[in-house]
Amino acid sequence: MAFDFGARRIGVAVGNELLGSASELAPLPCRDGIPDWAQVARLLDEWQPALLVVGLPLHMDGSESEMSLRARKFARRLHGRFGRPFEMFDERGSTREAKRIAREEGHAGDYRNHGVDGIAAELILSAFLARPA
Repeated sequence: MAFDFGARRIGVAVGNELLGSASELAPLPCRDGIPDWAQVARLLDEWQPALLVVGLPLHMDGSESEMSLRARKFARRLHGRFGRPFEMFDERGSTREAKRIAREEGHAGDYRNHGVDGIAAELILSAFLARPA
């Protein structure tokens, strides 16, 4: 299961390592990066992921940003609350690509109210699953 951390929404995707496939789920609404943890628990209970992948938002030069620190904190909270292993994964370019995909599917461009977080999470998970072993 992958998460695209954001301050207003957290994108979520599930995947299958054997098939190398990923699918977006509905994003988790949150307040200042804090989701409804009961909703997260329900997702984990339903999907039973073996690993949690959290997108790491890096600057294009590879340096960390304020959002990198917040995404790491979110990943540590996931691990602390649910005891599931996690990995951080470079998500550079995922939001830009998600917006491009959404535009091709007819998205009007109102990303604040109609985000592409789920698509971004799906892209993160797909890239994670496709990485060399």
